[in-house]
Amino acid sequence: MTYAGAVAKSILPDAGSSDPLPVHLSAPDTGQLEEEFVLDALRSGWVAPAGPHLVAFERELAERCGRSHAVALSSGTAALHLALLNLGVAPGSVVIVPTLTFVATANAVLYTGATPVFVDCDIATGNLDPRMLAQALATLRREGARVSAVICVDLLGKCAEYDTILDVCATYGVPVVEDAAESLGAQHSGRPAGSFGDVAVLSFNGNKVMTTSGGGLLLTNDKSFADRARYHSTQARQPVAHYEHTEVGYNYRMSNVLAAIGRAQLLRLECMIAKRRELRERYARLFEPVPGVNIFQRDGDGVDNCWLTALLIDSSAAGFQAEMLAKALATADVETRPLWKPMHAQPLFAGQRSFLTGAADNLFETGLALPSGSVLTDHEIARVERAITAFLNGQG
Repeated sequence: MTYAGAVAKSILPDAGSSDPLPVHLSAPDTGQLEEEFVLDALRSGWVAPAGPHLVAFERELAERCGRSHAVALSSGTAALHLALLNLGVAPGSVVIVPTLTFVATANAVLYTGATPVFVDCDIATGNLDPRMLAQALATLRREGARVSAVICVDLLGKCAEYDTILDVCATYGVPVVEDAAESLGAQHSGRPAGSFGDVAVLSFNGNKVMTTSGGGLLLTNDKSFADRARYHSTQARQPVAHYEHTEVGYNYRMSNVLAAIGRAQLLRLECMIAKRRELRERYARLFEPVPGVNIFQRDGDGVDNCWLTALLIDSSAAGFQAEMLAKALATADVETRPLWKPMHAQPLFAGQRSFLTGAADNLFETGLALPSGSVLTDHEIARVERAITAFLNGQG
């Protein structure tokens, strides 16, 4: 056996094994088209953070999201960091962050030396509550705080209420960063995710609707903003023959090879979203007769990207808690996940200033995301449905 064959045997599942593979929450959906694009990138010799696929990927995403400029980066977190830096966020300032989000949103604020202030969500959507945002901005202004930005997260593929949020932020003269890491392909008021706010960011992590294995993107209509972000993403190197640096920079650029994957994924985006939506409807039919269980965000979700389908479980009506279903599915090797643990409840942010209603805490307690990936086979979906049915029958 060759060395490569031995390595493959050691890391790949045994084809003859009777043990089923785990059903993952949202695994990457890649195939022949991605292989062709990557092979083209490799054969071209452009394997570093430069090349024609990278240029084309930025152009195509900018067009897809209704923006003039895009900068492809190593992660969505890197995009958030550069977005905040170029908005002037710095030590001594405050950034408003939704409490119901992944920690990267808040961590990017810490990278700048600024202080995050957490604001609760709308219980119906999980997105930033415009009323609480207005209250937070009014309170912080009275206290003399310098609010440098508001980050607005599109939770699980549903765009936030930008019509109201942008008006509120404009009243206080505060720029908005749209964290569209979870919402690529979604829409709001006839506009695509990524088109809202002063700047927006995307993520292409392996579990997103489309992936580059890892990566992110910054979107803006301001050319100077994009140029500045690109400059910072390449170690802030001055345009001279030797390596000259006058300020701190970062190694944040995406490679041409990963951009090639992204271009193939973008061609398949609508199809992948359609598969996720179809799966959401299957779950809706499965749980329709179960009292106390609802599909989170399903009302008005016709323009969402259905990144993750989650249940909300009222244990008093359903007779079981989200945690109980999660444990039963784990026994069947089916991956699930609670909704994001709110930032105000994270040990990292203990005691941080927050404006709360209890909505995020409620969603974290009652929510459970089910396998939602477009790569799931009919056999895998049937496994999930059988495991859920077996659990529900056991509760009767």
